[in-house]
Amino acid sequence: QIRFAIHTWSTLAAAVEGCQRHFFGHQRRAIHSCCWLPLYHVSGLMQFMRSLLTEGQFVLLPKHCFSASPPLEPAVAAFLDPQSEHPRPYFLSLVPTQLQRLLPQSEARLQWLARFRTILVGGAPAWPSLLQTARHLQLRLALTYGMTETAAQVATLDPDHFLQGAAHNGQVLPHAQITIEDEQHQPMALYQTGQVVIQSQSLCQGYYPQPFAAGEPFVTDDLGYFNGQGNLQIVGRLSRKIISGGENIFPEEIETALLDTGMVKDAAVYGQPDPDWGQSTTAAIVPLDNAFSLTQLKAVLKTQLSSVKQPKHWVVLPTLPRTPQGKIDPAQLKIAVQSNN
Repeated sequence: QIRFAIHTWSTLAAAVEGCQRHFFGHQRRAIHSCCWLPLYHVSGLMQFMRSLLTEGQFVLLPKHCFSASPPLEPAVAAFLDPQSEHPRPYFLSLVPTQLQRLLPQSEARLQWLARFRTILVGGAPAWPSLLQTARHLQLRLALTYGMTETAAQVATLDPDHFLQGAAHNGQVLPHAQITIEDEQHQPMALYQTGQVVIQSQSLCQGYYPQPFAAGEPFVTDDLGYFNGQGNLQIVGRLSRKIISGGENIFPEEIETALLDTGMVKDAAVYGQPDPDWGQSTTAAIVPLDNAFSLTQLKAVLKTQLSSVKQPKHWVVLPTLPRTPQGKIDPAQLKIAVQSNN
């Protein structure tokens, strides 16, 4: 069911200030945004808000800007020109799927991407091979963690640290506090995985029409931990956890391993009822090319994951249904799987 998060000018402004302080300290510099995400979603809206409240420039790219047709408007075409001076100070926000689609583009497009001050990447986990390619191309990625309820990011990796090899979600932004708790809501030690709990000035006031209780922390569905340097690492979602034969399985780990093989270009892993195991793991995949071999993929995956994490069922599809924010649409995926059987 669709839920509407109740935000105010104050919560949105707090998120903007936190982002500004994270990247610029107390310099109060303008945030220039180049937006390729829908404005009706928090990932696009907050790009606009950052530019508006910091008196920065805002460029809204058309959905078709990286395709061959229809032709681009002259102003947008000039902005996308890798020789243009415009892209350098801008922030660009992408989901991993968009980044993956941009990387095989022309050399000129890659040069344009490499000139962004920061490329915020969030909305879904990015897999190691994608990050490795981006790092090789010297793309200044900033892996983020946030959600609609927090008006986008509450933790962000510094691009310089990314280029040095880091692949976590970075430091908590100044306007937020994050704790990791166990099932009894007790704080957990460093490197121990637990539920992510957030308190933030940018936290929404509830879901319309029901407000949250004043001062209550927001207990998320996300699982993660802090390392010794205070960096946040998100590992999965509690609601997606599969319990098979008494073992906890996180689909995100299997999806990352599948994408990292270089044999599939998209993957979605989910659990379904099983009379013997309680739940069994199913992987829906999109092959990278026509020479794809499921047998070979299974053989590679056996070297990457323990036996309990190996998918028991496989579905090969031409595409996976995703939202404009890059997330899997579960209802449409179910229809696609049923149509494939």
